[in-house]
Amino acid sequence: MLELTGITKSYGGRRVLDDVTFDVAQGRLTGFVGGNGAGKTTTMRIALGVLAKDGGRVALDGSPVTAADRRRFGYMPEERGLYPKMRVGEHIAYLARLHGYGKAEATTAAESLLDRLGLSERLRDNVETLSLGNQQRAQIAAALVHDPEVLILDEPFSGLDPLAVDVVAGVLQERAAAGTAVLFSSHQLDVVERLCDDLVIIADGTVRAAGARDALRAEHAGHRFELVSTGDAGWIRDEPGVTVVDFDGGYALFDAAEHDAQRVLRRAVERGDVASFAPQHPTLAQIFKEVIQ
Repeated sequence: MLELTGITKSYGGRRVLDDVTFDVAQGRLTGFVGGNGAGKTTTMRIALGVLAKDGGRVALDGSPVTAADRRRFGYMPEERGLYPKMRVGEHIAYLARLHGYGKAEATTAAESLLDRLGLSERLRDNVETLSLGNQQRAQIAAALVHDPEVLILDEPFSGLDPLAVDVVAGVLQERAAAGTAVLFSSHQLDVVERLCDDLVIIADGTVRAAGARDALRAEHAGHRFELVSTGDAGWIRDEPGVTVVDFDGGYALFDAAEHDAQRVLRRAVERGDVASFAPQHPTLAQIFKEVIQ
């Protein structure tokens, strides 16, 4: 488990990280979300040792992270950093060899991973000839080829079309299932919500929410309910203790205390026009907006 505890960082007297604390567990995908300038990239670089922290602790399985530990990390920066004149397959194999792989082993690992990422037909092409989306896939391969124990990815889905997003998401899920601790940032909240097991939301350099995705959704569910009716649900507007949030004919989304919601349900049943009734779990976008305000 990668543990960040009380991380602080300032630039020129301006604190950009303030008591940042969260864990990245083995075998789980942790989504790291926040607006531009929230502190995601700075946090990741401190975890990797690229930036020095002013305070706090970065630990792996309870012990301070060492340079040797970080050789077991994989990192994909938001900026592309591959050598443009190198062939794709040779480049990824070269990176594997830097991590101690033999020549044949490195070639096999590189070609297998690039095939999984949909780049098998581009092995002999120079990096600079790839589309931006394929360069992104190659950059992900560079972070993965040495089979890291901790994987840190900064905007891995940037520039990918929907099919490529699914491919990359599948690869990350496979790595997590094999025991890798995966931390990834993304502005694509729908992808994060679909993919992550755990979630960290950061704003203005402070962690506003952290925990298991489903637990956070339950925590922020509040008292919002959805009624789908076969008839006109306009009558719900006149119910005491009910605030209608969204309405469209037979559809009503409303806030209410549990006992008021049950009264609405009973009345809808009496009217004989209930198609469905359920508490609404908030989306990640809704949680994000709520906690950063």
